[in-house]
Amino acid sequence: MRPEVSDAARAETPPAAPAPTPAPAAESAAPVAAASADAVSPVSAASGDCAASEEDLEGEDDESTEVAEGEGGDVGETPEAMASGEVPTGPVYTADITEEELTRRWKAEIASLGSMAVGFVHSGRLVNAKRFPESQDWIVVSPEVAWATEETVSYLAEAIREVRAKFPNAPPLRVNGMSNKEGGYLRPHKSHQNGRDVDLGFYYPTVDPIREREREKVINVPLNWALIRALVTKTDVQLILVDRRVRKVIYDHALASGEDKAWLDSFFNDGPNGIVRHARRHRDHFHVRFHNPRAQELGRRVQPLLALQPEHNVVTHRIRNGDTLGGIALRYGTTVSMIKKANRMRNNFLRAGQRLAVPLRGPCTHCPVPPPFVMPPRRLPPEAAAPALVAAKSEAPTAEGCAKPAPAPAAAEQVAAKEAAPAVEQVVAKEAVSAAAAAGQVVAKEAASVVVPAAPAGVQESIGGGSSVGISHAR
Repeated sequence: MRPEVSDAARAETPPAAPAPTPAPAAESAAPVAAASADAVSPVSAASGDCAASEEDLEGEDDESTEVAEGEGGDVGETPEAMASGEVPTGPVYTADITEEELTRRWKAEIASLGSMAVGFVHSGRLVNAKRFPESQDWIVVSPEVAWATEETVSYLAEAIREVRAKFPNAPPLRVNGMSNKEGGYLRPHKSHQNGRDVDLGFYYPTVDPIREREREKVINVPLNWALIRALVTKTDVQLILVDRRVRKVIYDHALASGEDKAWLDSFFNDGPNGIVRHARRHRDHFHVRFHNPRAQELGRRVQPLLALQPEHNVVTHRIRNGDTLGGIALRYGTTVSMIKKANRMRNNFLRAGQRLAVPLRGPCTHCPVPPPFVMPPRRLPPEAAAPALVAAKSEAPTAEGCAKPAPAPAAAEQVAAKEAAPAVEQVVAKEAVSAAAAAGQVVAKEAASVVVPAAPAGVQESIGGGSSVGISHAR
């Protein structure tokens, strides 16, 4: 169930069009062949032929860069990426909770506030996490890191069940890493720190993933497109990271199945407004990130109150060359013993790139606070065209053998009537002539069939005498 969002907070969006009729369930389990290597995508943004940067090309063909499913280089989050539209002056999605009520409940009834995504996805915490449940529709690969916000859990479950509703024979989807119960760093990810990220395996012909490097050639493309479509239209998804080669195959299938090209291009791109974006080391899974309007807004509002709950007043620090435990403790206003206890350290040895959970003894005065934002509207497909409009859009051949668009519905009726009038007149005239000719033939035939037999001599004399006896009347 999606969170309650006021009309003023969300831009008005067009109603959703009916989903296209999926393939029969029996076909959903069949492997789908990928597009040929020389096929050119109709849109450059989603094409595998687009120019790649040196960073993208680095390690593309190196087998050693392939990592375990659900792991790999993801992306963080910037304040600009979180803020969208006109910045509100006060709470939008948690306006039912006053500042006084929030402080009281944070101190005494923290569980009553629900899930909270504190900070950013690459530097944040998770409060009141909810574990992703077990179900016959999916497989939770690592339950110990299957924690997220309530909104993320609801969104993901709704999208997967939407796919299963259209394809009852679809195999269970593999749900990989989400977040730790308290959030924070989750190896080996850069993000996944505040309950809004989840790694999903692809749909394959069977429940077992196929361990091939070129996953785009072995995945079940219709099911994976159905998943992306459900995420875009049924949830508040922020982005879906996947390798460009997998993205191209799914885009081509969606376009061939009749989806609106302009609608597909609006979110199959790497621009700032794109949803399905290319990411290295994502050739074997989707990395999905959701907007959490309530959890994010609550997390931003409680950040100044974190000191009142020491177990949640923790930041993540990435070790750099020259860092020491004493220097880190001084920077964050804490102690070495608290850092070692939080990270279960037996010595003071540090490694560059290592991430430490740093408990604070007071408010963090230099921790970045996410800005308020307004939820962007969902990317819903255009309304389904009426049958008359669909017929009008069909192409009609011309006398020269070229194709031109058919006229609009009203004009089409006039043109059809105008073109049909001469033909009707010709048919009527032809039928009239044929009827007249037939009538003439019938009259002539009847006239020819009238026979007046010759009367005997006696009768003729009687006729001449004016007697009517023996007269033969020909009718």
